[in-house]
Amino acid sequence: MSDVLLSERDMAFLLDDWLGLETHLAAIGSDTDRETVSQYLDLSAKLAADRFLTHYKKSDHEEPRLENGRVRVLPEVGEALREFAELGLFSASFPAELGGMGLPYLVTSASYAWFAAANGASVGYAMLTGANARLIAAFGSEAQRDRFALPQIEGRWFGTMCLSEPQAGSSLGDIRTRAVPDGSDEFGDRYRLTGNKMWISGGDQDISENIVHLVLAKVPGEDGALPEGTEGISLFIVPKILPDGVHNDIAVAGLNHKMGNRGTSNCLLNFGEGEGATGWIVGKPGQGLAQMFMMMNEARVAVGLGAASLACRGYLLARDYAKERLQGRAPGVRDGTPVAIVDHADIKRMLIAAKAYSEGSLALCLYAAKLVDEKANPESTALLDLLTPVVKTYPSEFGRLANDLAIQVHGGYGYTRDFDVEQLYRDNRLNPIHEGTTGIQAGDLLGRKILGRGAGGFDIFSKRAEEAASRAADNPDLAAHGSALADAIGNLEETIVSLKALDPARRLDNSALFLEAFGHVVLAWLWLEQALAASSMIAADEESRAFAAGKIAACRYYFEVELPKSQHLLALVGGGSTAAASLGAEIF
Repeated sequence: MSDVLLSERDMAFLLDDWLGLETHLAAIGSDTDRETVSQYLDLSAKLAADRFLTHYKKSDHEEPRLENGRVRVLPEVGEALREFAELGLFSASFPAELGGMGLPYLVTSASYAWFAAANGASVGYAMLTGANARLIAAFGSEAQRDRFALPQIEGRWFGTMCLSEPQAGSSLGDIRTRAVPDGSDEFGDRYRLTGNKMWISGGDQDISENIVHLVLAKVPGEDGALPEGTEGISLFIVPKILPDGVHNDIAVAGLNHKMGNRGTSNCLLNFGEGEGATGWIVGKPGQGLAQMFMMMNEARVAVGLGAASLACRGYLLARDYAKERLQGRAPGVRDGTPVAIVDHADIKRMLIAAKAYSEGSLALCLYAAKLVDEKANPESTALLDLLTPVVKTYPSEFGRLANDLAIQVHGGYGYTRDFDVEQLYRDNRLNPIHEGTTGIQAGDLLGRKILGRGAGGFDIFSKRAEEAASRAADNPDLAAHGSALADAIGNLEETIVSLKALDPARRLDNSALFLEAFGHVVLAWLWLEQALAASSMIAADEESRAFAAGKIAACRYYFEVELPKSQHLLALVGGGSTAAASLGAEIF
C-alpha cells in the first residue's frame, strides 16, 4: 500500500494548500521553517510505522496485567516510547526554556496523527504526559515545575489525570477523595490524600521511571465535612515515587479490561490505604477544576484527532481492499472476469461516506490546532472554545462510523481479527465516552457556549462560514454548496432563537441532537473550504487531478447527503421535541 497509516498527500494538502502552513508560521512568529516541519513529520511517519504499528495487534492480544500489585505492560510499548523520547518528541511542543523544540501546535498535532493511526494505545501515554507537564508548567511553582514537569517533558516520567471515582464519573462535584493538610516543604503546601480513582489511563505501568498523578480532591472544612459541588475541588501533584525515593501510598486495586485501546493500562487506584498519599497542591484550594480544564481541553482535542486518525487509516485500508478484491460483475453482465468491488455502486457509497467522515474529521482537528497557535488572537480563542466540543465529538462519533463502513467494505474478512479494521473499530469506540461523553460535550456546547455565554464564538463561526459561502459563489461547481451552507447557518440561528423562547428547564433536552446538527454544519463549512482549495490547485499530473477531484466529490457528497440531515435535527431541537425527554422511567 502507498499509504500505510495516513495519506501523505492529504496531509500535505491540508497543511500547505488549505491551512497555509508557511504563512501561519510567520504570522505566529515561529522560528520553525517548512523544511524543519517536513523533516519532523517524515521522522514521525517513519517512527510510527517502524516502532508503533509493529506491535499494534500484539498490544491488543497481550494487554496489561496486574502482578503482585504492579502493572506489567507489553515491553514493546516501552521500547517505542523510549525511542519517541530519545528523538525529542515528548518535548517538541514545549518552549526552549523547558527543554523543548518550540514547535507550533499545528505541527505537533500533524505528527501525533501518525502515531494515533499506528497505535493510539501506545502513544496515549505520551499524550497524557505532555498535557500533565503543560498544566504543571502553567499553574505550578518553579520548584514543582522543575521536579515534576521537566522529567515528563524529557519522557523519563509519565503523567496521568485522576478525576473520576467509582461513584462519580462525569459528575465531578460528587468526588469524595479527601486531602488533609500535612505541612509544607520546598514543593509547597503538602497534603495527605485518601480516596479512590477510577478509569485512570496509565495509572500504573512498568515502562517509565515514575508516574506523576494529577489528582482532583477536596479539602475538608473545620467540621471535617467535604465541601459540596465543584467550587471546593483542588488539584494535587501526587507522584508514584516521592522525591526521597520512597513509594507513595498508592495502590492498584484492579485493572479495567476494555473492548479496545487495550495497550493503555486502565486502573482503579486507591490513594491512602495507609497514612495517606503525599501530594502537593497546585495553586490555591478551590482552583483545581479550573486548572484541570487546561488538561481536559487538550485531551479532548487529542481524542478527536486520535479518532480522526483511526478513521483515516480504516478508510485507506477499505479503499485499497476495494481496489484489490475481485468479486461480481457489472449490472446485466453474467459471465467474464469479475470486477474489483470498488466498481460497485454500494461500495462507492460506503467509501465516499468514509472519506467524507474521516478526511473531514482530520481537517477539523488540524483547523482547531491552528487556532491553538493563534491564542494571541481573541477571535481565534473564542472560536476554539466554541468548536472544542465538536472537535472532540464529531470525529469520535462519525470517525467510528467510518470504521464501521470499513468493516462492511471488507465483508466477512473485516469481521475477523486477521484484518486491522476490526481492531480500529474497537479502539475508536472508546472515543465518544472518555474525556467527556457526547452528552457532556452537547451540554457544554449548547448550555455554556451558545446559550450561556452570548454568541461571541458562534458569530465568529458564522462570519467565517459565510465568507466561504461567498467565495464559492464565483465557482460554478461549488456555488450551490455555498448557498446551502448559508441556509444551514440561517437554520442554526433560527433554532437558537427558538430555544431561547423555550422553558429554561427544557432547553437542553435535545442538546445532543443540536451538537450533531451543528457538527454537520461545521463539517460542511470545512469541506467547502477544502473544495475551494482543491479547485484552485494547479494539477500538472494525473495523480494530482484525481486527488483534487476526490476532494470536490467528497464535498458534493457531504452537501447532498449529510448536510440536509441537520435541518431535520434542528427542527426537533427548535420545536422542543419531547419524544425522549418526556418519557417516564417505568416504560423502559
